[in-house]
Amino acid sequence: MVDDNQDNWIYGEQTRLAVENFSISNLRMPPAFIRSLALIKRACAEVNYNLGLLSESKSVAISRAADEIWQGGHGSQFPVDVFQTGSGTSTNMNANEVIASLATRYSGEQVHPNDHVNLGQSSNDVIPSCITLSASLFLAKQLLPAIRHLIDCINKRSSELESVVKTGRTHLMDAMPLTMGQELSGWSAQLQNSLDRLESMQARFARLALGGTAVGTGVNSTTEFGPLVCERLTELADLHFLPRENFFEGISSQDGSVELSGQLKTLAVALMKISNDLRWMGSGPLAGLGEIELPKLQAGSSIMPGKVNPVIAESTAMVCAQVIGNDVTITVAGQSGNFQLNVMLPVIAYNLLQSLELLSNSCINLADKAVAVFNVKKDKLEETLSRNPILVTALNSVIGYEKAAEIAHKAYAEKRSVIDIAEEMTNMDRKELEVLLNPARLTGFNKKIN
Repeated sequence: MVDDNQDNWIYGEQTRLAVENFSISNLRMPPAFIRSLALIKRACAEVNYNLGLLSESKSVAISRAADEIWQGGHGSQFPVDVFQTGSGTSTNMNANEVIASLATRYSGEQVHPNDHVNLGQSSNDVIPSCITLSASLFLAKQLLPAIRHLIDCINKRSSELESVVKTGRTHLMDAMPLTMGQELSGWSAQLQNSLDRLESMQARFARLALGGTAVGTGVNSTTEFGPLVCERLTELADLHFLPRENFFEGISSQDGSVELSGQLKTLAVALMKISNDLRWMGSGPLAGLGEIELPKLQAGSSIMPGKVNPVIAESTAMVCAQVIGNDVTITVAGQSGNFQLNVMLPVIAYNLLQSLELLSNSCINLADKAVAVFNVKKDKLEETLSRNPILVTALNSVIGYEKAAEIAHKAYAEKRSVIDIAEEMTNMDRKELEVLLNPARLTGFNKKIN
């Protein structure tokens, strides 16, 4: 990695103007986006050399400069605000200028930002392609493995807890029992569905607009350029990319980004559900449900000694809220395809990559610091089960709904067990009641229980 202190603001006039014109926020394009943009510039330079359009010395110098950025160098040279021109032209020009300056330094000959680094390209096809490239890499290399890790962690705990019976809840009220393993299996299935949805759209999403240039006609490029750049990016990124089937669609719309964001929102909804379940299950420890005990990671209060909060679940829930909000922004931005160009590309890139990063990190965090390490308070589960009047549901087919409801109400009012009240109010034998009201039998977990 190159030390930025040696660079001395090597970007040029177009970047300077963008910094001056767009003093809007402290937000910059994400490093993953800048790195992917550099990878595109490298692939384009190498293809242009192979097509006989760029000298070998310039191609090598551009590739070297771009590779340094791809490796994480020169990050300070990309100061343009996210809220800039909607095509992302300022960021594309910024990259062209930085790479041209470095390439000039390395080759000893003048490398021009537009004539050489941007050869065969337009901001209008480069920036949409960079959104696709950077998001595809984040999805494949980080988010999908993180989801799989969380699923594996949940499945392991589900197996460990497959015979631990607890009170089920609907409407936050006591309901029929289930095993904790069954409960966790629902989490796993939610996440597996999100994983399947994301995997199913990968190939459809990974199509690049490169070769369409300004409006989709490919002016100032060649028919071979787009497909060849996709082939080279496939090699460099170790991920398969194809040209857009229709460049006009690829430049004027961001439907793929909207679709991906929608799937990220669905994942966020699943993670929010799991996080809130963990918070409820661990609530208390005395005045709440107290079914599990989450790790004591840090002090929970600056004034109440000994208080412990479900910090990992809360962190994950906030991430989910952010991702859901990002999806709204991306949806609105996706509608801004006016004629031949979408004009909200930078904000789509920023929010999409932020969602991918937040969800990736949160899946790992939730798995390792909450799901894998919570302790089950079996005594509390058994105590609650023994007093659950809803167990009487198992007697409906024998004594009828109305009689069962009377037993449930009396058991609740007198704070006594259902089996004791049922024995008093029916002519059923105690042993028969023990069989029918066995919580494990009611979960369907052990089919051998009679």
